[in-house]
Amino acid sequence: MFQRVLVANRGEIALRVIRACRDLGIGVAVVYSEADRDAPYLKLADKAVCIGPGPASESYLKVQRIIAAAEIVNADAIHPGYGFLSENADFAEKCRACKIEFIGPPEEAMREVGNKDRAKQLAKRAKVPTVPGSDGLITSDEDALRFAKEVGYPVLIKAAAGGGGRGMRVARNDGSLITGLGQARQEAEAAFKDGSVYLEKYLDQPRHIEVQLLADKFGNVVHLYERDCSLQRRHQKLVEEAPAPNLPAKVRDRICDAAVRLAKTAGYYSAGTCEFLLDKDNNFYFIEVNARIQVEHPVSELITGIDLIQEQIRIAAGEKLRFSQKEIAPQGHAIECRINAEDPARDFKPSAGTITKWQPPGGPGVRLDSHVVTGYRVPPNYDSMVAKLLVHRPTRAEAIATMLRALREFQVEGIRTTIPIQQEILTTGAFVDGKVDTTYIERVLLAKTGSGS
Repeated sequence: MFQRVLVANRGEIALRVIRACRDLGIGVAVVYSEADRDAPYLKLADKAVCIGPGPASESYLKVQRIIAAAEIVNADAIHPGYGFLSENADFAEKCRACKIEFIGPPEEAMREVGNKDRAKQLAKRAKVPTVPGSDGLITSDEDALRFAKEVGYPVLIKAAAGGGGRGMRVARNDGSLITGLGQARQEAEAAFKDGSVYLEKYLDQPRHIEVQLLADKFGNVVHLYERDCSLQRRHQKLVEEAPAPNLPAKVRDRICDAAVRLAKTAGYYSAGTCEFLLDKDNNFYFIEVNARIQVEHPVSELITGIDLIQEQIRIAAGEKLRFSQKEIAPQGHAIECRINAEDPARDFKPSAGTITKWQPPGGPGVRLDSHVVTGYRVPPNYDSMVAKLLVHRPTRAEAIATMLRALREFQVEGIRTTIPIQQEILTTGAFVDGKVDTTYIERVLLAKTGSGS
């Protein structure tokens, strides 16, 4: 096992990894930017190293500074968390070249699944269904128009690199296709330094189903079942749950088996997530692999009782998986609400500032993952998420009731949060009946108030 792990991240996930290391009896250090200098979780690490100014480009994305910090604190492994450098194969390779283990997948597999076009070819080799798409990257307007004519509108323009909805556009006619191509390329180049794009047939009102995976360095791969992440705004998830409601058992088995098959074909190890779209006829299609731990990983932890961060660390240290697929049985129902420092009434405008009151909920079945305390200043430099509120109850109906109770108890002052819209989401008939899709929030919920503009 490792002697000391350096956490190359911030906020909630940094605290989560610090705690996992403590539970494993591992020493832990953390990096921080000048904007995070007063973050309370820094005191929970053995050592903390400042790596630069507030902007991520000058701190959390600086590879050499992070590796230097690991050498300063004598860390033998680096945990990248999610976001920032967590899916950067070059960073993983440089860590290992410096004799520092990267707690994540092998760089070869990261490159294979990190590019959406290559990942799609991988899925085909693994005999995993894919959305009908272009044969490789789109390099000309003529190729794009030809594809659209073959499969019919609408079509989806997608950046080959990256994620989070960046470099993604829906085109419903020739004009919007040509315009969208230029916009998607420009956005992808700015976000990922890679402006290449490809096209897919756009599925109307699909569900977003993802499968949590764990794989060791000995070829053993298991799934921790699926999560439903359909409730999104501009491709950013707001509510996640497991198991996925109204998903037939046979479909669940096929999706989970497909995810395992793809991971084995890629030679993947560590934690990862295989994402799918599910159409109205319960046909599923692979869309991408997230080669890292995800924000919503606690949802799977709650229904399986498996600590995913600890398992990531064990796998990176060379241990075999400690359980077989037959030993993983989901129990109850879990829901997660992402509490973001945003104002839903003002088109989700970010709400940076000092939190003057922070009174989190508690009670049976409630879990809160957050680095925030009263007096904490939400910086404007990073993602707006300030907490993940989770519940786990025996049934979905009980989980919804407990989440509504927890959201009502949660008191935050000094900033705006997404709590009001999450309360609204959980009381809609469509959510209660498990009949939402990836377009529901903008197509139905926000359309009533005009907040989705």
